[in-house]
Amino acid sequence: MATGMTAFISHVDCTKHDMGAYHPECPARLSAIEDSLIAGRIGDLLARYEAPRAAMEHLLRVHPRPYIEAVEATAPSRGIVHLDPDTAMCPSTWAAALHAAGAGVLATDLVVSGKHPNAFCSVRPPGHHATRTRSMGFCIFNNIAIAAMHAIEAHGLERVAIVDFDVHHGNGTEDIFSDDGRVLMVSTFQHPFYPYSGTDDPAANMVNVPLAAGTGSDGFRAAVEQAWMPALEAFRPEMVFFSAGFDAHIEDDMAMLRFVDSDYAWVTAKVKDVVDRTGQGRVVSMLEGGYSLPALGRCVVQHLKVLSGL
Repeated sequence: MATGMTAFISHVDCTKHDMGAYHPECPARLSAIEDSLIAGRIGDLLARYEAPRAAMEHLLRVHPRPYIEAVEATAPSRGIVHLDPDTAMCPSTWAAALHAAGAGVLATDLVVSGKHPNAFCSVRPPGHHATRTRSMGFCIFNNIAIAAMHAIEAHGLERVAIVDFDVHHGNGTEDIFSDDGRVLMVSTFQHPFYPYSGTDDPAANMVNVPLAAGTGSDGFRAAVEQAWMPALEAFRPEMVFFSAGFDAHIEDDMAMLRFVDSDYAWVTAKVKDVVDRTGQGRVVSMLEGGYSLPALGRCVVQHLKVLSGL
């Protein structure tokens, strides 16, 4: 039986991945979350786990071996090496990427087994821009896709949903799961905006809602109510995976949407209500974006309070 506590999964190696001074996807992001857990008085109400390294078999469900081996071979012994203009590796990055992917695998095991009703993975590098064969947008392995495929391949689930509220379209996740009837992906994202995708004839299992710059709570909530919820209700997911990016927040100057703290609690509750009825409440959430450190910490707390029933 589940303990009732939300599992919180992280690893110290995820704080050692450093893409250089002033890079927005920085180690301080995880520290900001930890500080907010203390300030929000929920840190002691979570069941903490150390993320394992993903095994090759987990990565191979999503990425081809030549890509995985090329990333490993690129890892520097010192300094920083760029995989693309936005994404770099330092000597600690390879381990961090394996732990980030492994966190989703462990989270899936904990939730499907019933040990915990849901889990949040506070890890980096993020994942939803990584395609099958390409790193981009700060992402190396597609953590959420690896976790979802673990639910399907290792645990036999037949219908899983991925919910992506990051300000950027999860192009990598869409690349991996387009036309895969086992997976429904629903997302909102600013458009036109990096990575300039998600609007050109998406597959039937992709419910993409582009939002114009300046869209705030009302526009976001209308998109969820009018597009996401009917699709989720019809799909009846056995498990939900959140690509939880918090960079659509009004305080985040990386983008131009205007969400507020309460929007993240609201959308978590809306989605959780569906999976409570269709999938025994099984939820795994993985950190994606969020670069205003105060807003990131507060919004993760909002998200976790709903997941934990606090």
